[in-house]
Amino acid sequence: MSNTETREWLINVRISLLILLAALMCLSTTANATELRLNPAKVKGIDACGECHKETVKAWKKTHHSTTFADMPRSDEAREIADKMGIKRIKSESDCLTCHFTVAKEKGKEKPIAGISCESCHSAGKDWIDIHSDFGGKDVKAENETPAHKVERYKKSEAAGMIRPGNLYALAKNCYSCHTVPNEKLVNVGGHEAGSNFELVRWSQGEVRHNLWYSDDNTEADLNRRRMLYVIGKMLDLEYALRGVAKATKKAQYAVAMAKRAKRALAFLKKIDKTVDNNELTKIIAIAKKAKVSLNNEAVLTKAANSISAQAKMFSDKYDGSTLSGVDGALPAPEKYRGTVFGE
Repeated sequence: MSNTETREWLINVRISLLILLAALMCLSTTANATELRLNPAKVKGIDACGECHKETVKAWKKTHHSTTFADMPRSDEAREIADKMGIKRIKSESDCLTCHFTVAKEKGKEKPIAGISCESCHSAGKDWIDIHSDFGGKDVKAENETPAHKVERYKKSEAAGMIRPGNLYALAKNCYSCHTVPNEKLVNVGGHEAGSNFELVRWSQGEVRHNLWYSDDNTEADLNRRRMLYVIGKMLDLEYALRGVAKATKKAQYAVAMAKRAKRALAFLKKIDKTVDNNELTKIIAIAKKAKVSLNNEAVLTKAANSISAQAKMFSDKYDGSTLSGVDGALPAPEKYRGTVFGE
């Protein structure tokens, strides 16, 4: 092969490698997109919910869930973490998008359209929002909807994927799936905190409270619901801590933090178990005790987390809080709620 032919061959090889690299980058982008908790193609956005829930949207705009859209990418802490992770644009990298933003597909492109918003908790709305907002016909308003139609509407909305307020486990799962930071590299390399000091009653009854559909006063959840939120929150804390340890690959900040979180959550559940008589709670504690919380134990820990999830779902479906008076002393007082409540 002549020198000229050799140079041409090398050029062609380089071009082929560049094309392959570009293809791999596209595949990586697609793979990252699949990590998002919401399917961008099914996200409808705040305006779709705000047509009926105007006061709720007003409450949301006052929260950090809303303001993170503009504030987080500008913060020095976020920029420092992004630099360590090799992220150039915070609003175009899935490491940040999956928890800090709501991403929608517009004109064939995926882009963040809001912070943590309605669909972050109630699921992407494309399949259910029309059902949920149909009160019985074109000219029928919410106040004129028949009881039978309301029951059927709720049933169909949930069947289409909506997470309604009564589904406490599914709602709380959205909270814990982010507040436990399910990303080892983000913690160990980026320096991100290994989860929030998150307690479901204290956080849900604070600034993110939006109990405005049936009440103009944005009242706190009633006692029975707060009892349920407290116990389910501890169950989920344990579940997601175990999932974190299961995925951890090295004994570093993330693995240690998740193991400590699991230990704390189990200790809380044991205290609750002494004050209430509940079969699902007792089973969860037994499951956790049998699972060795250590590295290189993914199969066992994942199985334990899945079993805890199943019991927590059963607990959420079966009870209304009326049998959980034993936890009343542990419930956070209103002055401990996180942030300023809208309307107060």
